Amino acid sequence: MTSEPDARVALVIEDDADVRQLLVMTLGMNGFTIFEAANGRQGVALVREHQPDLVTLDLNLPDIDGVEVCRQIRPLTDAYVIMITARQDEIDRLIGLEIGADDFVVKPFSPREVGARVNAMFRRPRSTVRNVTQPLIKAGTERSAPEAPSAPPVSPEQDDVEGLLRHGPLSIDQEGRIALLDGVELPLTRIEFDLLAALVSGPRRVWQRETLLSRIWGDGWVNDQHLVEVHIRNLRKKLGEDTKAPRFIRTVRGVGYRMMPASAD
Repeated sequence: MTSEPDARVALVIEDDADVRQLLVMTLGMNGFTIFEAANGRQGVALVREHQPDLVTLDLNLPDIDGVEVCRQIRPLTDAYVIMITARQDEIDRLIGLEIGADDFVVKPFSPREVGARVNAMFRRPRSTVRNVTQPLIKAGTERSAPEAPSAPPVSPEQDDVEGLLRHGPLSIDQEGRIALLDGVELPLTRIEFDLLAALVSGPRRVWQRETLLSRIWGDGWVNDQHLVEVHIRNLRKKLGEDTKAPRFIRTVRGVGYRMMPASAD
């Protein structure tokens, strides 16, 4: 398929021909060059080949389901992933988000809704294109070759350097998109990194879920607070949190989240 050199690329993985055509039409109207796959294995192959910026992924595919496809493509790409499903079950939504999907759209859906959600995603900062032969190591960026060792933790005297944040044993390089815990790099997704950076940037602030949705996902997501909850849960796991005695992220019931007081350990 021919395309403009700077056109964004989308991959539609959908076995229903009518739904697939609707998504192709919708994304085409939003300026995407589009590739199509009718099953999961073909979709994984096309991700390898074309490195799309966006993947729409049907949850119920005829060969391997959408959750498994998402699991397989996440080490290959940092593309935005929207899962498409006819199921209303909350467990499906949570599983999809836990393994790397950015959002869910439930059938039947409005093309206008899909277009609005996609445009909101792309208003978030995009990462650089990764080399597909490397695993996704940083939060939406690729490691330069030859591979350099992780930077040391930010020392207290570096705290005022632009783009660097520190909270106890946590160090965050916002420009390099690297988060370190006790000097070890955390394998965060793009959204997990953005959430952590937001929380650490205002450690005394109680961050409302609605505020985090607007800041990280963009406008128009006020009814999708489950996105914040699931990604915070995943972030806590990677931080090694004990939810009964949190070291970093505290839940403020009925409101949102804030950082625990910084410790020197």
